[in-house]
Amino acid sequence: MKTAIVLGATGLVGRHLVELLAQETAFEKVIAVTRRPVEYASEKVLNQVVDFDALENHSDVFKGDVLFSCLGTTVKQAGSISAQRKVDLDYQHQVAKVALEKGVSHYILVSASGANASSKSAYLKMKGELEDAISALPFERISVLQPSLLKGQRDTFRLGEELGNHILPILCTLPFLRKYRPISGHQVAKKMVSLALSVGNGKKYYKLDEIFL
Repeated sequence: MKTAIVLGATGLVGRHLVELLAQETAFEKVIAVTRRPVEYASEKVLNQVVDFDALENHSDVFKGDVLFSCLGTTVKQAGSISAQRKVDLDYQHQVAKVALEKGVSHYILVSASGANASSKSAYLKMKGELEDAISALPFERISVLQPSLLKGQRDTFRLGEELGNHILPILCTLPFLRKYRPISGHQVAKKMVSLALSVGNGKKYYKLDEIFL
């Protein structure tokens, strides 16, 4: 029986992930890491409120078998690019290092299509830098998901994503664009659970339509 740790448990992917893991018999405990208290119906789900600026006080939270990392924010929510980097890059990297020390063997990351540390896009650059930083850590297994636009019900309105969710599905009816079609947070979560239950080692990337089950 495994223990799952979900970083970003209240986000678009994280919410679905916690629900799916709570139903999965292979996991006896699901640790939902949040910055604010959250109540869960399942007794298997343990909410752990963490101050990421004092992570050293919460290291025992990250004892488990699989770390699912789907934490993220936007420039608008964070207030600046530097503040966004703190959440999307620094916090996730710090948590990964702590989890590794606490015995986590499998790290599963939701990144983004086009992530590249050399990108001119601040968002894709920080995603690429995180991928590189995680790849340098000696986890037994690393699974990186690079989906296209994520669709689903969010807590906050994002104009660009709303427009993309209406336009991309139409464009992606063209065969050569099909792999770029948007994917739901629930579908990404299902892929993450599937990977956690599968056998493997080393590092592997799952891009665009490879994430669909």
